[in-house]
Amino acid sequence: MRIVISRRSVHVGLLAMAVAGLLCLGATGCGGDGDEAADKPVAGTQLCGGDAVSAQASKALKVITGSSRFGTTAEESTVASAAALLVEAFPMATGGRDDVCRIYTADGTPDFAIRVTWGLVDGPPTGTPAPNFTVLKMGERTLAAADKAYVQFACESDKLAGSPTAAQIRIGVERWGMPEEPEGDIEALKDAYATVAHSFSLAMAKELRCEKDGGLPAKPVLNPA
Repeated sequence: MRIVISRRSVHVGLLAMAVAGLLCLGATGCGGDGDEAADKPVAGTQLCGGDAVSAQASKALKVITGSSRFGTTAEESTVASAAALLVEAFPMATGGRDDVCRIYTADGTPDFAIRVTWGLVDGPPTGTPAPNFTVLKMGERTLAAADKAYVQFACESDKLAGSPTAAQIRIGVERWGMPEEPEGDIEALKDAYATVAHSFSLAMAKELRCEKDGGLPAKPVLNPA
């Protein structure tokens, strides 16, 4: 999560100035080169631990957000951290979604937020998807819309022992906190969200050491099923 601190001049006497000085000394990146380092935008491939967003997914993020510059993500917001939590939760279904990381465009660019999530589900996907989704041939089932995509894959791994069946893992990538309808080329947006979701899913499969990468292809497959 990105935290933005606005700076305001404080003129409330010497005591307040001294307190502010002490707070500054105790803060990370307060003033000078530290500010420049904290505010420096990063490329998509550096987000969420640096091993979750492929070069192709980084280009897809630009299609989605209109920007190739992003704010830094929290140190603990990584696929490795999410995988550790998933292993702890297995074999019980999580009943919801937990964050892998959240992606924000850099300061000085149009605001855009993306939430990447993981979840353990009860079994293989069933039912008919909503009409705004396109079904793609990746994993157990991949669903892509103009503002989100979900990849579900089955994982057999020595890290996920204690269940007679493979873990059913769902990775989601969705526009976050933005109620407006998506604008632009709908099919291009669907492909872009599916590409990012595939990248995070493949990174999770590799982190968990899933047999045959959970059946996920090395590159995103964007042809409808």
